[in-house]
Amino acid sequence: MIALSLSDIAATVDGALVLGGADTQATELSGAVETDSRLVQPGGIFVAKPGETTDGHLFVPAAVAAGAALVIVERELDAAALGGDVSQIVVPDVVVALGALAAHVVARVHAEGELTVVGITGSNGKTTTKNMLARILAGEGATVAPEASFNNEVGAPITMLRITHDTRFLISELGAAGPGEIAKLAAMAQPDVGVVLMVGMAHAAGFGGIEQTVRTKAELIQSLRPGGLAVLNRDDPRVAGMAEAAHAVGARVRWFGTGDAAENAAHADVRAEDIHVTATGTSFTVIADGLVAPVFLRVLGQHHVANALAAIAVATSVGVSLGHCVERLEELEIAERWRMQPMGSDRVRIINDAYNASPDSMAAALRTLAQITGPDERTVAVLGAMTELGEFADEEHDRIGLLAVRLGIKRIVVIGSGARRLFLEAISQGSWDAEAVFFETADAAFDYLTTELTDGDRVLVKSSNSAGLRFLGDRLGEYFS
Repeated sequence: MIALSLSDIAATVDGALVLGGADTQATELSGAVETDSRLVQPGGIFVAKPGETTDGHLFVPAAVAAGAALVIVERELDAAALGGDVSQIVVPDVVVALGALAAHVVARVHAEGELTVVGITGSNGKTTTKNMLARILAGEGATVAPEASFNNEVGAPITMLRITHDTRFLISELGAAGPGEIAKLAAMAQPDVGVVLMVGMAHAAGFGGIEQTVRTKAELIQSLRPGGLAVLNRDDPRVAGMAEAAHAVGARVRWFGTGDAAENAAHADVRAEDIHVTATGTSFTVIADGLVAPVFLRVLGQHHVANALAAIAVATSVGVSLGHCVERLEELEIAERWRMQPMGSDRVRIINDAYNASPDSMAAALRTLAQITGPDERTVAVLGAMTELGEFADEEHDRIGLLAVRLGIKRIVVIGSGARRLFLEAISQGSWDAEAVFFETADAAFDYLTTELTDGDRVLVKSSNSAGLRFLGDRLGEYFS
């Protein structure tokens, strides 16, 4: 974080400063801000965030012992509860305070004129696109990007607070489970560039339907700074419609697209042609502003081509050459842990893609499995529930069960009561003898799979995060390595 005095921090978060030790109001801090006491470093700031099952205030002594120079709390703590003589700022809501501090720091650095802020949202692909763009921009200047999927009201400001006066690029991944959340995060980030990847059924329950999802994603474009840039997916009509919102705030529009929608892709500033998917990666030709280059992505799945195009569209807009974009993209081996992550061995290949799942990402992963499996190999899909779909859950699980059958997936292993509809639909559509099987637990499925899988099997493990199948994927990867 940039250096701020204790009085500046207190004023920014509208809190009451309680000085500790030898501190004065002018004492400056520049350490990292954390909500996890295990990550606190000497000179850092600990935000005692209440949780669903515990209270961050209980971990203040651990943070102080690790060297925290300031704690932000919702109630004043005495010396015994603090675990030391350290300054504290008391606020009504530590999460609101965290966001206010992030907004202040970004605004200060922005005012210097060297920082470019990129906000990324979409129902799928945010983390992959963020990682691709970070890989490209890191070669051009100091770049700060979220770790894992730090994209909510806590993770996003924690990332923003990592910037310093030397930071040239800040990449913010903006997620939302309901209306207004992206607007709130974008107000902190103050983006110069806004990227909308696609609009799908992810978190449908929280949004109340697809049209509300569109309006929520468009909040990023509506929050662009004057003269900003909207990078929009020409292939998705719902995203393409956000160009109107961009023009309304005086932002330019830069399009990306693939050959999946030829009429739209032909009008994209950055587009892909000749896409070929294999078990080792995806090749395509990228055309960016008239320049042409071949690309080979080692990240598995055709759906990641659009993410790469979005990253290229942003990077070339800030002066990175197409050649450097391609060179750095080709260095990436995986998008992120548990996202289309190859594991196992050539004998039994495991693709662990169980960090999260929506109907769109589930369909894309199944299509990839079918595309990369050779004629003498067997496709095996190990599938769990897609959560946060609300009233659309049954319909969407049915649709994925039908798709798995139509793609000719040879063995469908369904786990957990939340995914039972997927299993029943596969049975009803397939009329097979044991090609689809159901297990209540991942442990039971693991026992089955370790005896069922054989040489030449290509196995996809896919579910929402809460289903926990990513750990099953890890176990299978280790077992068959």
